[in-house]
Amino acid sequence: MHLTYLDSNSWLIELAGQKILLDPWLVGPLMFGNQPWFFKAEHITPRPIPEHIDLILLSQGLPDHAHPPTLEALDHTIPVVASPSAAKLVREMGYTQVTALGHGETFTRDGINIQAFPGSPIGPMLVENAFVLKDLTSQASLYYEPHGFHSDVLQALQHVDVIITPLINLSLPLLGPFIKGGESALKVVKWLQPDFILSTAAGGDIEYQGILDKILKVDGDVDDFRKLLANSDCKTQILDPKPGQRFEVPLTVSAAA
Repeated sequence: MHLTYLDSNSWLIELAGQKILLDPWLVGPLMFGNQPWFFKAEHITPRPIPEHIDLILLSQGLPDHAHPPTLEALDHTIPVVASPSAAKLVREMGYTQVTALGHGETFTRDGINIQAFPGSPIGPMLVENAFVLKDLTSQASLYYEPHGFHSDVLQALQHVDVIITPLINLSLPLLGPFIKGGESALKVVKWLQPDFILSTAAGGDIEYQGILDKILKVDGDVDDFRKLLANSDCKTQILDPKPGQRFEVPLTVSAAA
């Protein structure tokens, strides 16, 4: 398994010989509702679109997961697996191979299995997706949830090799945390007993502007989470990759056998 962190929620996952582009934001700024006064993020270091993408995987339909300018720039014949809200978006853009996964549903292609789980609540009526990806030959597995909302149903899995999820809390006044790390990340570590965990959502080489950035409250950091792991006697290791640099996850022989 090779991973490349592309800032924010964006990752390139290489598993079972497949290149999977996860929640990509690569082209232009990131905004909500095209309102830069409210929130605007820009890459300090440009992130080129990776070549030879086999699959696009989208956990949510919001712009920081299904970024419209990036999706417009990508080849619309690339297969897409997505939450129902994101699937609707890319179909309207003209993508030709789109699979919407509801919670509990699976998708299998070229030696990879992807299962959708309940993820982040978006308003009172919508719960977006978390995903577990598995190499059907090696059995190497990865769990991804970008806001730190982890469903109890995950406990039935017992183990994954790698988790990608937030490690810190981001909160808004009166509303509380919308990105949950810390104790929430520790909970899913205890459930799934991963070899490795990597932080997402709040990292990368990014410059922020707008009112939203000014009122966000950040609680904790990677070192704080490392202490939580140590105090809980968890053997999981934190990997902290440099944005834009491809690296191999050092899976154990048992995971890769």
